[in-house]
Amino acid sequence: MLSSVSKTLIGGIRGFGVMAAARGLVFRQLFEPVSCTYTYLLADPDSKEAVLIDPVLETANRDAKLVKDLGLKMVYAANTHCHADHITGTGVLKKLLPGCRSVISKDSGALADIHIQEGDVIKFGKYSLEARSTPGHTDGCLTYVLSDQSMAFTGDALLIRGCGRTDFQQGCPSTLYNSVHSKIFTLPDNCYLYPAHDYTGQTVTTVDEEKRLNPRLTKSEAEFVKIMNNLNLPRPKQIDIAVPANLVCGVQEK
Repeated sequence: MLSSVSKTLIGGIRGFGVMAAARGLVFRQLFEPVSCTYTYLLADPDSKEAVLIDPVLETANRDAKLVKDLGLKMVYAANTHCHADHITGTGVLKKLLPGCRSVISKDSGALADIHIQEGDVIKFGKYSLEARSTPGHTDGCLTYVLSDQSMAFTGDALLIRGCGRTDFQQGCPSTLYNSVHSKIFTLPDNCYLYPAHDYTGQTVTTVDEEKRLNPRLTKSEAEFVKIMNNLNLPRPKQIDIAVPANLVCGVQEK
């Protein structure tokens, strides 16, 4: 029997997969349960070129198999930032899928084949993703926006009815507040937003929803800073392992 959370996840993934397909885009939302991380597969059905956003080490084999099963050619494995709660799968995927190149913000300080920044574009077939710099959770946070602005992948900058923490890895609540308001909330209201994590079984939100309903980011900047400075959250369990590994593309160098 599926739990209510699992049913919500599956229903949401199927529903939004259908909408993406209607636009001609191959789209899959994949989940890693330990870190509650979403990985996103996007591909052009004609050229077969594909991109994976925020892959996780433990599910790299699953993701590589899906790419092969769908007859796709993965050209990029892109991270939204240098994660602290899991190790990225980009290093392993490069070995499993020859021709794949790793991508991350140049402000992250992490190794990658391609370093990008504000305004840079990742192309796959007739589609592209624009990088918007959205620091505040970390200095190197990026939001990837599909070329028609129908979808955006916000990493930890904006979560569904929440946001990433700002108490480690160069975090700054004022910076995050301004990043979200200037780079994400300026997208069309009907733009679907896909976060890097969700802990409640939700799969997607929209710009309009978050502008109206986000309990933190609907506040003034001063109120937001006060909220973020008083969360008192426990230290991420994998941070001492994940950050060093992610600085070398997820592959620990000896």
